Amino acid sequence: MTEKEKMLAGVMYDANFNEQLAKERLQAKDLCYEYNHLKPSDLENRKQIIQKLLGKTQQNFWIEQEFWCDYGYNIEIGENFYANHHLVILDGNKVKFGDNVFIGPNCGFYTAGHPLDFKTRNQGLEYARPIEVGNNVWFGGNVVVMPGVKIGSGCVIGAGSVVTKDIPEDSLAYGNPCKVHEKIEN
Repeated sequence: MTEKEKMLAGVMYDANFNEQLAKERLQAKDLCYEYNHLKPSDLENRKQIIQKLLGKTQQNFWIEQEFWCDYGYNIEIGENFYANHHLVILDGNKVKFGDNVFIGPNCGFYTAGHPLDFKTRNQGLEYARPIEVGNNVWFGGNVVVMPGVKIGSGCVIGAGSVVTKDIPEDSLAYGNPCKVHEKIEN
């Protein structure tokens, strides 16, 4: 398997010293840089860069500046997607958002995880697990979603939460670690 194939399979891969992955990350970072330095009113170029960067978009989406990601091609956003300022998506694996997803400022979605053993970690090895978000989900500001998490449709994730485990649909969840506090009647 190539390092990219290992990355997408969720097994340990060389994230730091593999030339192909380093090149792809730099290409994505250059596009993010270009996007983040456009005038906010330059709507046409903003949309074009995001469509070039991300793996899949729908017609109606908005990502406020600044936005950063690792590869871009592993990110899919649904219709009526909105992300406020300072979104970070570390997309070593797939990150898929459903329709009508709203993300507050300073949120992060991190597929990357690192070995606890420092000898392995110091070799530049890591793993990446996919993140999946259903339809009609709202994230408050400063939410962090960790590797391998699935968030069901109809959820509200409260500000400041660190989501380490799956959240079932129609849940109000918050805290560190994030826990379900009540069912939302939709």
